[in-house]
Amino acid sequence: MSHLLNLFLSFILIVTLLSHSAIGFNITRLLDQHSDFSTFNNYLTQTQLASNINNRKTITVLVVDNSNMGSLSGKSIDLLRKIMSAHVVLDYYDIEKLKRILPKKSIQVTNMFQSSGLAINNQGFLNITLSSGQVHVGSAAPGSSSDAQLVRSVAAQPYNISVLQLSSPIIPNGIENSIAPFNSPTPPPSSAPPPKSKSKSSPSSSPAPSPDDSSDDADTPAADAPASDAPASSSAPSPMAGGPKPDADAPGDKDVADKDKDEKKSSACGIRAFGSWIAILVLVAWAII
Repeated sequence: MSHLLNLFLSFILIVTLLSHSAIGFNITRLLDQHSDFSTFNNYLTQTQLASNINNRKTITVLVVDNSNMGSLSGKSIDLLRKIMSAHVVLDYYDIEKLKRILPKKSIQVTNMFQSSGLAINNQGFLNITLSSGQVHVGSAAPGSSSDAQLVRSVAAQPYNISVLQLSSPIIPNGIENSIAPFNSPTPPPSSAPPPKSKSKSSPSSSPAPSPDDSSDDADTPAADAPASDAPASSSAPSPMAGGPKPDADAPGDKDVADKDKDEKKSSACGIRAFGSWIAILVLVAWAII
């Protein structure tokens, strides 16, 4: 009887570990555990950013509590999606990582709005600085509102997702003047009308053109296709454009070593987890024998 009980408990443990590994993370479920972020969580769902976040392997979400979300009330879904995407950093940053980096230098990180292709004037980047012992986070776009302050860590699953609380929303200057809706398709270029076909005949048998024929030829549209009326795509701005501080480094520049270190730690965690599963399987086999 004891062998059957050990076998059952081992099976339950294995299923739990495998299910946790397969699920990964879900930003909506993480924030559901904190009722003071319900407005921010609802905006992620309404703008369909939650699914984009869950599809990422490494992400940092900068959340704001309900009492400080008033500046986003009443905005259109399209504008709300752009602003909310600026609160999603395309890398992993937790409190410990910031403590290692910020005393040495300020950093500039890439947010999800940059990947939309609509960001201009550094709207797709955030500056993270340390001043008087306080971490400040703000848009790198010139003329943006005052920086928000880092309040605390809400949740973390190293090195996949980190949720950090800010004192106020980040609204990049000019983000409401984007030239197209977020993720809207580019209209296809209009096709040129086909030219009238003319039957070929030998020069000796072709009659002289009449005045009517000449007028028909003059009315024939040119064969050259008109220029495409699709808007020209602008290349993503350089992290240094817009005049960031001299001590601020472009994302993925000098902190490559830190990212490599994090990736090695993540690999080590995976190896340890795999070793744990092997040990559990051995215990199950022993229990059966």
